[in-house]
Amino acid sequence: MKNVTLRQLQKVTMGRLFHAAGVMDVEISAIVSDSRKVRDDCLFICIKGAKADGHDFAQTVIENGALAVVSEKELPGFEGPYLLVDSTFEATKAIAQYYREQLDVVFIGVTGSVGKTSTKEFIAEVLSRRYRVHKTQGNLNNEWGVPFTIFRIKEGTDVAVIEMGINHFGEMDRLAKMVQPDIVVMTNIGQSHLEFLGSRDGILKAKAEVFHYLSDDGKVVLNGDDDKLSLIKSVKGIRPQLFGFGSQNDVCAENVVLHGIKGSSFDIVMRDHGGKLSMRINLPVPGKQMIYNALAAYLVAVNMDLSPIQIKEALEHLSTGMAGRNNIVKTDRYTILDDCYNASPASVESAVDVLKLTDGRKVAILGDMLELGEDTEKYHYQVGKYVAEAGIDLIICVGPISEKMQLGAKLSTDNEVRHFINVDDCIRFLPDLLRRGDNILVKASHSMNFSKIVEFLKS
Repeated sequence: MKNVTLRQLQKVTMGRLFHAAGVMDVEISAIVSDSRKVRDDCLFICIKGAKADGHDFAQTVIENGALAVVSEKELPGFEGPYLLVDSTFEATKAIAQYYREQLDVVFIGVTGSVGKTSTKEFIAEVLSRRYRVHKTQGNLNNEWGVPFTIFRIKEGTDVAVIEMGINHFGEMDRLAKMVQPDIVVMTNIGQSHLEFLGSRDGILKAKAEVFHYLSDDGKVVLNGDDDKLSLIKSVKGIRPQLFGFGSQNDVCAENVVLHGIKGSSFDIVMRDHGGKLSMRINLPVPGKQMIYNALAAYLVAVNMDLSPIQIKEALEHLSTGMAGRNNIVKTDRYTILDDCYNASPASVESAVDVLKLTDGRKVAILGDMLELGEDTEKYHYQVGKYVAEAGIDLIICVGPISEKMQLGAKLSTDNEVRHFINVDDCIRFLPDLLRRGDNILVKASHSMNFSKIVEFLKS
């Protein structure tokens, strides 16, 4: 890791070093918090988690080759170098900010209420046609995850695509301080995290904190079809670049043809100084929302000097999804639309729109959507009504709040609607409810553990 030594990190964290004579200027090879990932000359950060306390592994990691540990506790009798700080949480963020500043890498920050992960994946895959790209893995998009995403950036990387997720005011400011984005991409302002942010205006205000640390010559890429984002006319004197379906956008999609779960075809149209560039795209990922992701990736790629041919080839060879997110799984019995990683009203409705494109019987297994604030029951009722009006053949609602979803569905359709209080009860009855050839959408908030349903269906 470039310019990362104990001497530097002592200054960055304002901590106290113990037993570090002779290793103050050794370059740290990596920064980890998992004792199983320790390697020679790495720095181990002791984190106290729900199940384990990293401080308990401090001596072991030194014996296994770690150069030093970062601790928020004094370690009497400890045989090895360690950096004592007031808070390993705050120290981790400070170290991440310092390391980011050592890197000659273009940082792209991706945020929004819905579609952050898939947009991040689109951008990373398109840019990899020309650059060496590092991207957020899994769900490492919060104040713990982003630092370790930054720590994993290797020398020689050209671009880092960082997903940034929040649910409280001030979080985005702290994330952006670490990331210091050169390009900001914002997908939309939806209804996620209303419990803590109050309203869509509150969500916009919280997410707009990302602009505090935008580089002076940075770029802003926004969904111009979003009624909140379209109000942003300038960021630090920078005019946002807009994408969407409307002709008011800098880049838009025209002549759209949906091909069911096989994807879509559309023209990407870019207007610039009175001119017009049009390019036909055959996108292998289904759903209208995926077209938004493609448009965002196109704008970012243009800013990063990719040619239209490079962008077209990348978009037309995208992978179709990853576990829990827009992932289509075919078994000998079912076609499973695995979108179980998280859920909000907008993302559920978008997923149902994809389910509608399938041929054959359609089943939606939907669970509680969390962090929606005081209108939680209203949103669940509205989603149930939306799913029913979409003509879904069998609607299965799971979880205590989803009773309201069931009610909204039952009052809007004569098709079968069922409710189960938990995932285990649902799984117990699924064999009697499903039929061979069913197309099954599985979606809920992450803590509902709907991945268990997906694994049951796959087996």
